[in-house]
Amino acid sequence: MNWLSRHVRPGIQRLVGNRKETPDNLWAKCQSCDQMLFHKALEENLQVCTHCGHHHRMGVTERLESLFDDGKYQRLNQPELPADPLKFKDKKPYISRLREYQSKTEEKDAVIVAKGTMGDSLVIIAAFNFAFMGGSMGRAVGEGLILAAEEAVKSGASLLVIPASGGARMQEGILSLMQMPRSIIAVERMREARLPYIVLLTNPTTGGVTASFAMLGDITLSEPNAVIGFAGRRVIEETIREQLPDDFQTAEYLKDHGMVDQVVDRLELRGRLIMLFGLLRGEVGSTLPVEPSAASDIPPMAEDEPIVSFDQA
Repeated sequence: MNWLSRHVRPGIQRLVGNRKETPDNLWAKCQSCDQMLFHKALEENLQVCTHCGHHHRMGVTERLESLFDDGKYQRLNQPELPADPLKFKDKKPYISRLREYQSKTEEKDAVIVAKGTMGDSLVIIAAFNFAFMGGSMGRAVGEGLILAAEEAVKSGASLLVIPASGGARMQEGILSLMQMPRSIIAVERMREARLPYIVLLTNPTTGGVTASFAMLGDITLSEPNAVIGFAGRRVIEETIREQLPDDFQTAEYLKDHGMVDQVVDRLELRGRLIMLFGLLRGEVGSTLPVEPSAASDIPPMAEDEPIVSFDQA
């Protein structure tokens, strides 16, 4: 130990005192504009950057609290299933992966089903947790979606599903793929009961999730810039031997091509959902803001222009 350690450092510490170090989670960096954001301010703004409006990934519990009245809801218990009937193993056994993610997220699987009110109207929400194996859809997720639909029908409630998923869970093989038709059956039960079903697509929504229940909503909403698609961009380009547009498989691209009804900022989402559920249920006082239609740009037909009916064609 030299004289700096023995004399200088203790003297400096006596002068400045024992100051606490800055917490590691005090600041966050925007993934889009690289601006440094105060972590608490980012949470209060629902994980939306205050500089550029980029929507960062939102925790599933945080999302549920932002949507339900007063942030209060009741979680529904999902049925217990055999953990690994196929005894699947890649670099490690599937059962080990499940336990790892259950420990990390403190959740049983990738979907949470909750019941509460939005604008005093009863709503069931099935929200995906991307932190659990990329929100992949296996048997537990399929059971969760069926539970959500059954509870909605039983309670006469509206259903909101919020996917954030890479698609089917490969570790469950055909059992995972079977959840695609099962989830479609759940949607059909909502339609038979004439109850509202809205899907909110978040980043990312891909694979078998996109090819099943996620595109069957009475109304399909999306958050800005969410990646939405079935196959990956590179796979498509290599298959068709063409360069895809830069905004391909974004929420805005899908809206322009009729696959998404509205792209809604997260800060406006709760109010928009309450309004849309009210419209679908025929509740008095619900109004929908009308966007300017491209049809208004079509010139009127000339008075002397002949009208041809399909019977004459």
